[in-house]
Amino acid sequence: MRKNIRTTAALIGLTALAATAFKTGNRDPWQSKFVTQNADGSLTYHPDAKGNTIPDFSRVGYHEQDAPIPDVPVVKTIEAPKSGDAKQLIQDAINEVLKMPENANGIRGAILFKKGVYKIPDSISIHGSGIVLRGEGEGKDGTVLVASGKGQRSLINVVGKKGIKPDGEKIKITDDFVPTGAKSFNVASTVGLKVGDRIILYRPSTENWIHDLKMDQIEERKTGGTKQWKAGEYDLHFERNISKIEGNKIFMDNPVVMEMETKYGGGGIYKYSTPGRIKEVGVENMRIESEYANDTDEDHGWIAIGYSNIENGWVRHVTSYYFGYACVSTEGGSRNITVTDCKCLDAKSQITGGRRYSFNNVGQLNLFMNNHAEDGRHDFVTGARVCGPNVFYNSSAKNEHADIGPHHRWAVGTLYDNISSDGEINVQDRQWMGSGHGWSGVTQVLWNCTAKAAAVQKPWVSGTNYNIGFKGKHAEGSFKGRMDGEWEGMNKDGLAPASLYMAQFKARHLK
Repeated sequence: MRKNIRTTAALIGLTALAATAFKTGNRDPWQSKFVTQNADGSLTYHPDAKGNTIPDFSRVGYHEQDAPIPDVPVVKTIEAPKSGDAKQLIQDAINEVLKMPENANGIRGAILFKKGVYKIPDSISIHGSGIVLRGEGEGKDGTVLVASGKGQRSLINVVGKKGIKPDGEKIKITDDFVPTGAKSFNVASTVGLKVGDRIILYRPSTENWIHDLKMDQIEERKTGGTKQWKAGEYDLHFERNISKIEGNKIFMDNPVVMEMETKYGGGGIYKYSTPGRIKEVGVENMRIESEYANDTDEDHGWIAIGYSNIENGWVRHVTSYYFGYACVSTEGGSRNITVTDCKCLDAKSQITGGRRYSFNNVGQLNLFMNNHAEDGRHDFVTGARVCGPNVFYNSSAKNEHADIGPHHRWAVGTLYDNISSDGEINVQDRQWMGSGHGWSGVTQVLWNCTAKAAAVQKPWVSGTNYNIGFKGKHAEGSFKGRMDGEWEGMNKDGLAPASLYMAQFKARHLK
């Protein structure tokens, strides 16, 4: 296992590691009461009165960061056309490579886009596995893909077939309470289960849970249209692997990231497969732009790169300009995606709801690191019913027009680690905002973040949120009367470890 961490350190970047070390190098270090680092690099988690701990976020990203993103050999090279539309040229190259055989690692090969400008009036699509789109640089003189003409769309669509296929009956969890951070629990039976099985950890959304969370009592917005939460609409399906079985006790690779209680319907597990999901797709080393008519234009390219129903993929060293929504959006069915060393710049749209979500995550087990955004609204953000763990690490935002954090309707288990912004980072009850967003999430952990201000609140039930080592002002939040989450070490230098994600990653590889 030590070999893996040495290999992966190159991916995470020595500069990021050095910066993390520097943050505590010349100050008196202090440790959180929730998790402490031991002399050998291992971590000790300190539970609250109910047994909840901060979860282990280390198994996110491409192959859980246990394998580096590969430098895939080029199998096809294309040149930018001197004039006209490049869509068919690119799509034909993609289709050609998708007909090639996969190697033992599921890779077919990379398409190299030579330097130049590639105008694309529609979208290009990848619906198969094992293909990489690679440019020759992010600058103006590098590889430039342009969403030309009108129409909101994703320029690069990486899309598998939707759907999780249950492979067996649901098995009930028999424990009355499973705390946040746990990686094991008892079930009614383990017959038919084995180590390595993929399982869904299912958590229902019952009427009494929604009532106790007060999400059937959302204040009506003045213009109307507020939607109360309803039972069955907030069921959560966490993807996990079985790592060990002892009798009727199941152990998982990734933790529970929200309290599971019998009084709120408990939970269960079932085996599953994703036959339509694609794998091993990457986009790298290019600049992607959208044409636009003016600074508030709404009829042009919206997302530079969209991923859905894909696992073990990546986006790296991509800079986007002028898109109305996002540089990268990992949508439903996307898991174990790494988005690293990317920039989302100079968005063109109205500055209002539904725009400028620079790095947007709806998937699970995804890692966004070393990214930067300017002129966005929600620069590092999650959507509704997002199942963690997910991580935003070592990233920055400038000229932010709204806030960073879980945006609406219950994201579960997200780490914001060393995120800096000149705006706000908020984890709160959003009540009637949108069409009735309500509580934005639980088990949201801010670690060593910096912003103008932050509101980090505790939902009425199902756990808490954390703000540890924050630099900035304490904000009340958009609505009064909510309890604070767990705040510790506000405006205090020297938090150790400086990065929770890096500490958890390294601690996992000590074993």
